[in-house]
Amino acid sequence: MSDDAGRPIIIKKKKVISGGGHHGGAWKVAYADFVTAMMAFFMLMWLLNATTEKQRKGLADYFTPTIAIARVSGGGDGAFGGDSLLVKSQLPQSGQGGMPNMPISENQPDHALAMAEQDELAELETGILGKGGDSLIKEMALDHIITDITDEGLVVEIFDLPGDPLFDPETGQATPITVEISKMLVETFEAVNNKVAISSHSSSYPSVLIDNPAWSLTTTRAHTMRELLDRHGLIPQRQERVTGYGQSKPIMADPMAVRNNRLEVTLLREHR
Repeated sequence: MSDDAGRPIIIKKKKVISGGGHHGGAWKVAYADFVTAMMAFFMLMWLLNATTEKQRKGLADYFTPTIAIARVSGGGDGAFGGDSLLVKSQLPQSGQGGMPNMPISENQPDHALAMAEQDELAELETGILGKGGDSLIKEMALDHIITDITDEGLVVEIFDLPGDPLFDPETGQATPITVEISKMLVETFEAVNNKVAISSHSSSYPSVLIDNPAWSLTTTRAHTMRELLDRHGLIPQRQERVTGYGQSKPIMADPMAVRNNRLEVTLLREHR
């Protein structure tokens, strides 16, 4: 008798699963894309309902990649500023800033005074930009200046040019160009009694520096401009404030650009 007769019989059952088993998480990716698209759609519907025509125009311009960019500054102040990037006061300028017409309500009691002051500031702006014919240094000085009339007043922005700074990099002293500009401003501001604000800005410095000089540098330069205005005859009582902003407010995409080194001398409005 064979030995195989006493061995137990083992039966194996193989379970067959139809459908091919686990398919991975591709459906999750598709579902996430769908949810994202729906969220974007509802966001678009909300924006269309919650914004004005001007704000929608500003949003469209903000995301349009074809807006020209110049070597100076341009662009609006935020997506919901209410104005398009193509507003005259926000366009890139070269030598002269925008002169927007300020909307002043007819119901305001000081409407006439405000309009008169607006015209006066515009006349002073023209006077500053027309002072370049007297000498070569004045012509060169105007290359460093742009002007703009804002809600705060007449802003005269004085900035560095490549190879032609406002302050000597070694001594920190004001260059002849800066001295001449300060003299031109005092001559122009003598026509009115408005107060003056001075602010200074700097380009960024490498983050590896232990001591960032931007704050002390801008403070020193702002005070130097104050002293120059005082030397040329501006009454000290008219100087409202002197501020150094460091590198906190660049106007160029490159924070280390020379153009970010600038002074702003603002002839403040009296009727605001």
